[in-house]
Order: sequence, then C-alpha cells, then structure tokens
Amino acid sequence: MAEQIISFDRMEQAVGLFGSFDENIRQVQEKFSVDVVSRGSELKVVGEPENVDKAVRAIRGLLMLINKGEELSSQNVRYVLSMVEDGKDDQLESMTSGCICITSKGKPVKPKTLGQKKYVEAIRQNTVTIGVGPAGTGKTYLAVAMAVTAFRAKEVNRIILTRPAVEAGEKLGFLPGDLQQKVDPYLRPLYDALFDMLGAENFQKQQERGSIEVAPLAYMRGRTLDDSFIILDEAQNTTAEQMKMFLTRLGFNSKMVVTGDVTQIDLPDGKKSGLVEAVRILKHIDDIETVRFNEKDVVRHKLVQDIIKAYERSEEERKRK
Repeated sequence: MAEQIISFDRMEQAVGLFGSFDENIRQVQEKFSVDVVSRGSELKVVGEPENVDKAVRAIRGLLMLINKGEELSSQNVRYVLSMVEDGKDDQLESMTSGCICITSKGKPVKPKTLGQKKYVEAIRQNTVTIGVGPAGTGKTYLAVAMAVTAFRAKEVNRIILTRPAVEAGEKLGFLPGDLQQKVDPYLRPLYDALFDMLGAENFQKQQERGSIEVAPLAYMRGRTLDDSFIILDEAQNTTAEQMKMFLTRLGFNSKMVVTGDVTQIDLPDGKKSGLVEAVRILKHIDDIETVRFNEKDVVRHKLVQDIIKAYERSEEERKRK
C-alpha cells in the first residue's frame, strides 16, 4: 500500500473538489480503487502505488480546473479521469481556453473536451470545417456558438442553418400544417441552439430582418452565400449530389461548418452518404479540415457514452462475422 498527501491553498478548492455529497471524490475513489481521506487543509490518498499515482494526478487536474474558474460537473470529472487513464492529463491545461460566447442567460460557452477544443480551433482557422462524431459531442451547439460570435463581431452579416429533411423512420407527409410547419420539427435542434445563444425575442427580431435563416437544405439550391456563417447539420443524411450542391454555395467572406454522425444514416438503402463521400474527397484540400469526435467527447449523460460504446462493439462483431 502507498499513500500521498495533497495540500489545499484555500478551503474553497476543497469544497469545489468534493462537490455535492462528495460526489466528485467518490468518482475518483471508484475509478482508481483508492481511499481519499480529508484532514483539515490536506487530502490523504491511500491504495496500490500505481492507483494512488493516477488518483493524485486526477485530483491535481481537477484542482487546476477549479483554479481556472471551472465549476466541476459529473461530465468534466469523468473526462479528467479518462484523460488520466489514457496518460493524457498533461494536455488538460490546454483545454481550459477562453469562452466562445455568452448565452442569453449569461452562461459562458466553452469547449469541454480536447476534441471540442480542436473543433473550435479548426472553425476559427479554416473556411470549411467538417465535424464527424456521435450524438452529444456538441458539434451543432459549438458551431452555432461560433456563428453567433462571428455575427456579433460583425465578421459576417448572416447566419444560415440548414439540414436535410430526411425522415428517421417517420413520414413527413403525415405531419400537420403547411410546408414550413412540416419541416420545422426537423429544424428544431437548430432553433433550440439559437434560442439558447440569442434569446427567443432577439432571435425572432434577427430572423425577421433576414440576418438569421433556418431552412431545409433544398432551399439552398441556386444561391451564392456571401458574408455568411453557414451550418449544415445532420449531413450524414445528404446524398453526394446534395453535399456537392451545398458546398458549392460558398461565397466570399463566408465560413461553412458541416456536422454529422456516420453511424446514424437514415438514407434509403443503396444511397451513399454525402458526408462520407465529402470526408474522403476533400481530405487533402487546404482550408478544409475534418475533426473527428469519439465517445470521450460526449458531454451528455454518462449513459450516452455507454450506449455509443455498446453499438460500436455490436457493429465490430457484425463486421467480423
């Protein structure tokens, strides 16, 4: 058995580290099979030497986040633990970059994983960015945050958000209302992200002015989009022809972000995904970057990570057979 001592500079660090009902420290103990004992301004970590070393590195990583003003949540505690397990905890410092924008409720939007940070940097540095990865990795939300930031800084005059209206098992024709009302449910996640960033009233005002447009992909045909920040969501459900049509809408002083999850393709059998094709065809072109997320970048409930892993295992077994 081995033990190590960690000292606190301030009691607020200890309060933030332990979390509600000692939830954060319990995660560290369970992950690395150690005991963590609090004694005044010190923590004693006891267990097998290798486990104690990992636990101490994890606690130091969590304290670093607290010192940078981050509030610990179940998600970022899990992420720090996984980084320590993978021996990448030395990269945690670079993760705590400044916020992208402030939401309508005054909450800062920041990258929460290294994958998200790489994605945000790619959007900043490239004209076209393709984000590929599972649900819950923040692909759409961060892209909208970057769009709102560019719009507020007057770097672009318009935000255009679009996605293909492809049925995920349901039929569009059965939905009530006119065409706009029929396609609105498909565009709901884009509306939600914009409401969060701008507030419903401000969003409405900008939409009426034509500064913000949320529309199905079919509406993009024949247009040239200058001075715009354009986001194509759910791009795995575009055909190769639709993807080419969308990418060639790019005008001067514009940025494009394409997001999708290649494990959730709802196209009819035999139709190739435009996202898969685009990643392959465009990989060597300057000013276009593809960022791939994995289950570690999931910032939703822990079960979402477990579900994604289970589906990946099932897919690998199916391919082996």
